[in-house]
Amino acid sequence: MSTVKEKSKDKKKKKKKKTALVICRDRKEFWTTQSQFWQWVREGIVTKTDDNPLTGTFKREHEELLVLLSNTVLNLAHPNHMREALLSRRVGLARK
Repeated sequence: MSTVKEKSKDKKKKKKKKTALVICRDRKEFWTTQSQFWQWVREGIVTKTDDNPLTGTFKREHEELLVLLSNTVLNLAHPNHMREALLSRRVGLARK
């Protein structure tokens, strides 16, 4: 017999199913959850291209390389941008 605590642990351990395929501009593919996929569609980041499996492509070039670091959007396609942002962040944190 399993207890209530064991059942709640089992639910937490379950991973979300990644059933939506996103194709990058450089033709690389990765799987994501349907909820994340539809969020990107609503935000205009991804365009839905097919239903089975749920498939989409990034609208803008290098969209998949954009990351958010401390409220600053960085483009990983430009390593100097990332380096400069990290250096300025370190300097700002050192002053505190």
